[in-house]
Amino acid sequence: MKWLPVLPQQCLLLMTCLLMALEAVPIDIDKTKVKGEGHVEGEKVENPDTGLYYDEYLRQVIDVLETDKHFREKLQTADIEEIKSGKLSRELDLVSHHVRTRLDELKRQEVARLRMLIKAKMDSVQDTGIDHQALLKQFEHLNHQNPDTFEPKDLDMLIKAATSDLENYDKTRHEEFKKYEMMKEHERREYLKTLDEEKRKREESKFEEMKKKHGDHPKVHHPGSKDQLKEVWEEADGLDPNEFDPKTFFKLHDVNNDGFLDEQELEALFTKELEKVYDPKNEEDDMVEMEEERLRMREHVMNEVDINKDRLVTLEEFLRATEKKEFLEPDSWETLDQQQLFTEDELKEFENHISQQEDELRKKAEELQKQKEELQRQHDQLQAQKQELQQVVKQMEQKKLQQGNPPAGPAGELKFQPPGEHKVGDAPKHPVGGDQPLPPGHVQEPAVRTDQVHP
Repeated sequence: MKWLPVLPQQCLLLMTCLLMALEAVPIDIDKTKVKGEGHVEGEKVENPDTGLYYDEYLRQVIDVLETDKHFREKLQTADIEEIKSGKLSRELDLVSHHVRTRLDELKRQEVARLRMLIKAKMDSVQDTGIDHQALLKQFEHLNHQNPDTFEPKDLDMLIKAATSDLENYDKTRHEEFKKYEMMKEHERREYLKTLDEEKRKREESKFEEMKKKHGDHPKVHHPGSKDQLKEVWEEADGLDPNEFDPKTFFKLHDVNNDGFLDEQELEALFTKELEKVYDPKNEEDDMVEMEEERLRMREHVMNEVDINKDRLVTLEEFLRATEKKEFLEPDSWETLDQQQLFTEDELKEFENHISQQEDELRKKAEELQKQKEELQRQHDQLQAQKQELQQVVKQMEQKKLQQGNPPAGPAGELKFQPPGEHKVGDAPKHPVGGDQPLPPGHVQEPAVRTDQVHP
């Protein structure tokens, strides 16, 4: 559930309304006193994932636009309202041919990727129905009616889609976290139902003990307050707490030296506070909850400090926040374990929804089982038919064998000759001088040899 911050200046930030055109106010500081390694000038900062499903396409478009000098100059003089209104998108007509050609290629690749994903999704849900509106929503960041050419309309749609999606990201994340907590409680209660009375009491007692142990932690400073920042100044930066200076603090934690504290840099400030509450070695501490706590701290500071709502904190905004009364005298921070994350009614509704899903899955499983049994029955039937055919073929082969090879006598001679199958030389003998067969019962006398001498 880790929040993936928006793109820094190197990626132009026009898609997320994060305009980074100003240079930070120079501050002289001896960073040799600061713990850890500083940012090396000229070193390329790895841009964090925005969390958007079209993140790669967004990055590539930004990288290409950055190569055009005219567009880059226009961006540096534009404000957020001009970016949101689409005025900046019209400048696309003035970029070089090489840039437009590359943008056309990127769009064709993105359209092909989306079509492939949608086809795979349609194939996977073809039996359960297709939500066509949800599929079309995946094309909201580009003009799919013209899949071959990147136009000003495409840039305008990309800006508006990214801005809207990032603005709603926190709300969506809160809902997902609530579902996570309700699922944990649902599974715990379902497990208790499987236990007998004695084991259930022991499990309940253990749960309450762990809950109490988790809540027993030092006071958590209000995020963005002077006490919280001074604690970072002293323990993380290794500087004298009596010499705390907001300008120096800002410069220290502007890791990429772009003149802004982005969401990732802000979240890094809350690590010391979170370590008071969460320890990955403790069974009672949930690391998912720790990340949610971190994100809520960042969201709170942004709401309090980020005046123009561009999801970045400038030095001016930061210094103005340090002058507020809340900065010096803040209320203590209410951690997640001190909040009611959901009601019993919400949990009941969630469990009903789970029950409906389980019923649907059960019905689907039963249908699949019936299909399996029917296929097995058909398979068995085909196997039986196959065996019958094999038996018939075998009988026919035996019959042919008997007809074509008559049985032989003890010496190997044939006991009988099939009709019409006399061997050459086996024709019956006839009387000399006659061609007629002998009458029945007549025994032929041996012929007298003319050359025989009688006594």
